[in-house]
Amino acid sequence: MAVEYAGLDSGNMAAKLLFLVLCLWCPGMISSSGLVRIALKKQPPDLFSTSAASNNRRAGKYVKAHQGHAASDDFSLKTSLDARYFGEIGIGSPPQNFRVIFDTGSSNLWIPSSDCIFFSMAGFLHSRYNGSQSSTYRPNGKHRKIPYGSGFIWGYFSEDIVRIGKLQVKNQVFIEAVTEWSLTLTLAKFDGILGLGFREISAANALPIWYNMVQQGLVSQKVFSFWLNRGSKSDKGGEIVFGGVDPKHFKGNHTYVQVTQRGYWQISLEDFLIGNQSTGVCSGGCAAIVDSGTSFIAGPTAILAKINEAIGAKGLVSMECKQVVFEYGDQMWHLLISGLEPEKVCSSIGLCSNNHSWHGSKMIEEVVESESAGESKDGENFFCSACKTAVQWIHTKLLQNGTKETIFEYIDKLCERLPNLKGQVAVDCDSIPRMPPVSFIIGNKSFELNPKQYIRKVQRGGGSAICVSGFVPLEVPPPQGPLWVLGEIFMEAYHTVFDFGNRRIGFADAAQY
Repeated sequence: MAVEYAGLDSGNMAAKLLFLVLCLWCPGMISSSGLVRIALKKQPPDLFSTSAASNNRRAGKYVKAHQGHAASDDFSLKTSLDARYFGEIGIGSPPQNFRVIFDTGSSNLWIPSSDCIFFSMAGFLHSRYNGSQSSTYRPNGKHRKIPYGSGFIWGYFSEDIVRIGKLQVKNQVFIEAVTEWSLTLTLAKFDGILGLGFREISAANALPIWYNMVQQGLVSQKVFSFWLNRGSKSDKGGEIVFGGVDPKHFKGNHTYVQVTQRGYWQISLEDFLIGNQSTGVCSGGCAAIVDSGTSFIAGPTAILAKINEAIGAKGLVSMECKQVVFEYGDQMWHLLISGLEPEKVCSSIGLCSNNHSWHGSKMIEEVVESESAGESKDGENFFCSACKTAVQWIHTKLLQNGTKETIFEYIDKLCERLPNLKGQVAVDCDSIPRMPPVSFIIGNKSFELNPKQYIRKVQRGGGSAICVSGFVPLEVPPPQGPLWVLGEIFMEAYHTVFDFGNRRIGFADAAQY
């Protein structure tokens, strides 16, 4: 293998020899030019994946494991099934190749197993790992079920060499998926997922592959970065760079913000603007997760209603929202003007449980688990969610000294724009130039998305297309929320650096070529 003598005088033979000795002494310590590049391919959006993405977020997809679970307990991970960018890795000796999503929203590596059971169609339509064909395979013995909003996978842990570009990550623990019970997985272009999140959300506390890359000295810097090439006529889908950044991938300087909570790559969001107007949703503080394994941007339902009103979203009138406001609006109004705290209103009128924490992470966990079993809790939880949304709207307008009549007229219009939790909202493609920009305030800097960036055109049969909003609902109440998820739509616009060594994330304008 050719070696580049970065930073050495080409005429200094003694230095070259010393460099070669060091390389032989510490194999794998230095990669070519200090960076490891993985080309990313991109699949175009389609109606199926668009709908599946919304289904995966019906009750919030980010579930953190409870501490102290036994090794045999089910472990819930987020539903990263809708990403569009994937790259290739190899596992075993000789390497068996797999297409994976490089996913900052999870922390385990899993791929289909050659032991896929007969009713797991997804396993037979994708590349499958066979440990008996690898001289470096080692069994592990642990097993896991991983629920998703649209199904689940079940498998067992194994250990082998994982090849990422020219790097060889030794003794990497990963999951061989034996059962992949999901139509989304069956039709996906990728085989598995390579998690790049923190160890805190790793199933069975398995050491994530990025940790192994750092500990084995395979990268020169504890940094990896994403460049997603949306909208270009180039055949390059993008690139993930391990060990640093490529200056050709961005313009200007990065704005860095600290990670506020390890697990997911979570940061603080200071405000969200529609046009140039603050929505006020983050006045009490918001968290945002930067997730390369998610195609869309997820946010609070109440704000999505305002976005849908601004962009003229069609076809998803929510009669249930209007029903809640019609039947309980007067009670909400009187409780708020009497001074009751907004978060206590819905439990006071009986639409939400008095146990506020149950409607936080516990509610999300139970809904995800019930959906994995083919059940639905929409009827039980919708009225609580609709009540909280309406209370937030009323409270905001009361602070602006709105009258009761104008406030309820406003709420009626917003109800008409509520997104359907089972699908995307459609917009008129011809109206895109007239839609307002939206902006996220991060690190005291505005990161704007124009409508061409947050509206996605989906091709249909016969050459026609429809346009869908890039925003999907995610309800996570305090203290965990409000929570936003900045997925590929955001990362396409902004080159993203994940600085593991300094526990921070950086954003800069992404280059297009």
